[in-house]
Amino acid sequence: MYELFFWKYLDEVYLNHHLVYEALLEKETLEGLEELPVEVILNRISNAFSTWEKVDESSWKNNKGPGAFQIITTPQSIQIDCYGTEGKTMNALVDIMEEFKCPLYDPQVPQRYDEMAE
Repeated sequence: MYELFFWKYLDEVYLNHHLVYEALLEKETLEGLEELPVEVILNRISNAFSTWEKVDESSWKNNKGPGAFQIITTPQSIQIDCYGTEGKTMNALVDIMEEFKCPLYDPQVPQRYDEMAE
């Protein structure tokens, strides 16, 4: 499993990314973070992955190759757990979250990619 994690700071707020991640994992609400348009984001992902099988409200499976992912949300965060998912698929998810100004926090590294190099 590879975990992708996203949240958005309020303007001029900078917190310890790893502590934010740990708090959001525990479904805590944090001052300094914006509430996300969770339903809009889920709809956007669902549309982008319309060729994938939607297993349930928050899980998708690729019928044409490897990969599946599950999305866990709080009002302030989007967590995407990827199972055997190809890099290009994970990049597509990261790109969608960038549309909502939510940079990737990669807890495996751990690093937050505030300025995406494109």
